[in-house]
Amino acid sequence: MQVSIIMGSKSDYILVKEGESILSAFDVKFESRVLSAHRTPEALIEYVRGLKEKGVRVIIAVAGKAAALPGVIAAHTTIPVIGVPVETRLLGLDSLLSICQMPSGVPVATMGIGKSGMINAALFAVHILASEDPSLEQKLIAYREDLAQKVLLSDQEI
Repeated sequence: MQVSIIMGSKSDYILVKEGESILSAFDVKFESRVLSAHRTPEALIEYVRGLKEKGVRVIIAVAGKAAALPGVIAAHTTIPVIGVPVETRLLGLDSLLSICQMPSGVPVATMGIGKSGMINAALFAVHILASEDPSLEQKLIAYREDLAQKVLLSDQEI
């Protein structure tokens, strides 16, 4: 397993599916789990501390409201953590600010709010993995070329 996706609540799975789809398209092995920084802190820390032995190279943490999950994870591992804020009562701005305002020394790469943030988190995980995997890098290059072609084709249809 190369990527661990941890969500604070089962309701976050609607976003997580977007990331799983991207990782699957790149043949990146992943596991998705529900573990809460507030409701299951001991289980979360135990799980995170065992991820290196499982071969995990990147963690994606999906959280809303207090959005402590990415920071708590980052405090207990040296594996890169990517935070994805979930849209909440304040349109996700509260989650975004909680995730991106980490104290120095405990970094979390923070993506945008919601679906696009989840997609970019998965793609950023692929970027990290591709830095040491030439075949994955080639898939990433092909993906970007495909995106460019779609833009060029849509411009011709106007």
